[in-house]
Amino acid sequence: MGLKIGEKVEKVNGKELSYGDFVEKYLARNQPVILTGLTEDWRACKDWVSDDGKPNLRFFSTHFGGSRVQVADCGTREFTDQKRIEMSVSEFIDRWLKLWSSDNGGADGTSLLYLKDWHFVKVHVLALWEYPEYVAYRTPIFFLDDWLNLYLDKYHMHDNPDSYQERDEVSCSDYRFVYMGAKGTWTPLHADVFRSYSWSANICGRKHWYFLSPDQHHLVHDRYMKSSVYDIFEDVSKMKYPGFEKAIWWECTQEQNEIIFVPSGWYHQVHNLEDTISINHNWFNAYNISWVWDLLLREYHEAKGYIEDIKDICDDFECLCQRNLAANAGMDFRDFFIFMIRFAIANLVLLYQLASDIKNINWSSSEIARHLRFNLKSIQCITLKMKSVAVWENHGINLMETIVDRSFVEFCNALERTCNMMYNHCEKSFNASQNLVQQEHLVDLFGSRICNPDELVTFLDGALELVGNIS
Repeated sequence: MGLKIGEKVEKVNGKELSYGDFVEKYLARNQPVILTGLTEDWRACKDWVSDDGKPNLRFFSTHFGGSRVQVADCGTREFTDQKRIEMSVSEFIDRWLKLWSSDNGGADGTSLLYLKDWHFVKVHVLALWEYPEYVAYRTPIFFLDDWLNLYLDKYHMHDNPDSYQERDEVSCSDYRFVYMGAKGTWTPLHADVFRSYSWSANICGRKHWYFLSPDQHHLVHDRYMKSSVYDIFEDVSKMKYPGFEKAIWWECTQEQNEIIFVPSGWYHQVHNLEDTISINHNWFNAYNISWVWDLLLREYHEAKGYIEDIKDICDDFECLCQRNLAANAGMDFRDFFIFMIRFAIANLVLLYQLASDIKNINWSSSEIARHLRFNLKSIQCITLKMKSVAVWENHGINLMETIVDRSFVEFCNALERTCNMMYNHCEKSFNASQNLVQQEHLVDLFGSRICNPDELVTFLDGALELVGNIS
């Protein structure tokens, strides 16, 4: 069945693109783009690639061979994804080398294995137990405004003691990955986790991408929006997916050293045209946080609907709904609410300290100040939407305990560094780790507990007014 190709993804020289232009043309409009010229100084582009342009597999076996990773069997479907196998990097490399030496080269697809979701940064850099000094790459400026991984470097997204599992190097909580696969490996049709943005950089090899815009995603679902097409090139059932033939696709070929930006809610299927290694991040921020809440709310209603028939005999039906939501979506309402509170406070603290700098009379018109206010307004907007769900008893946190917590101070400092890098900040740097609780205005403001969206909205109103009144 032939696909209707309507658009080619634009390709832009990243060196000639400002952060503001990227936000205006692609991030805010939720449009895909390929960026070139941004990986030239990456160590990964030298260490991970052999002289012949193929993956330097021996490098990975030598330096990271003992790492445990998830590998997808591209020839075997398991529910809505490819079957996953856990093995060491060395085992995966050995199988790949055997594939190179085999007669069929895995042409039938049954022996093609694709290493996916390797938490390279979390395991080998942040954990500080293997190669803490090894910096394989640096996140380009366009993708630095990453609320998700910034948060997960200091906190777990879901920390329910009843369901807590020790996080190892396969399941550790971040969304920065390395992918490695031979020619012919592929990823089935999907939209990204949390409906986040993602970016993917080809260190070596080439990929072909097929995209479907969010306004057409219903065309690859069944009539009940319960299941979606697995492979757009298989014999798709017209009876099950009656709208599939009407879908109009975007496509592109991503070359070596190019980075592709994948917007929120765009379904995509990806094929490796050559032996390929890529670096991939998922992230969200003020521009797409509404996608995250909308998905979470939809997942909640589905989880609730599945068990509605036991509501009358269940001791704590809402608690069960939230547990099922966390199992399906990776977080529940409480997790998301606390995430929003912490981000709101961190942005507020930095904005307050920027405003309190008496030497910086133009603070309110600075790029960083505008950025922080935009973040707070976006959080406030989502919080207003959250008020429609009446399940917020005892979901909050104590504000004073939060701002004196060491993890939160480190979180604020990380947010500060990110803002400075994004805007090439050359003004006097504000230090979020100094004197937070000594500021009398902050003591008054933070001397309470926020338990529900109404209280967070009220808190933000007062906080923004306070910042605005600072001389």
